[in-house]
Amino acid sequence: MKLQVHTLKPAHGTKHSSKRVGRGNASGHGTNACRGGKGQTARSGGSRGIQRRSFKFVMQSTPKLRGFHSMNTKPAEVYLSDLEAKYKDGETVDISTLKEKKLIGKNIKTVKILNKGELKKKLVVSGIKCTKIAAEKITSAGGEVK
Repeated sequence: MKLQVHTLKPAHGTKHSSKRVGRGNASGHGTNACRGGKGQTARSGGSRGIQRRSFKFVMQSTPKLRGFHSMNTKPAEVYLSDLEAKYKDGETVDISTLKEKKLIGKNIKTVKILNKGELKKKLVVSGIKCTKIAAEKITSAGGEVK
């Protein structure tokens, strides 16, 4: 059979005949023909739309979120005592080495070193925020903060 305009047909299974409703009660779709009961909803275009009056109740019943929630994430905190325990003398401290030594989680983006504990090793801190006293302790131990 040649492919011509009068021989074109859609692919098998792509066309579906629409359901014929309202053909008697024996069909299972009689009486109201799947249109529900009487009245406004039985008519075409009879949907109610947005019910503005009941929206007030919805708004009142939602829980109120009190206070202020900052969008900025707080940096992970690392103490000087942790650096003393996990690092050797002369090592560099940055986010990647902190993740390797499991002092911070793998999804952490920012870190801050806090002054808690003692530090006696020379460490080079790069790309990490420090508190003022923690930075002084690192430099007094012989290390540096970049």
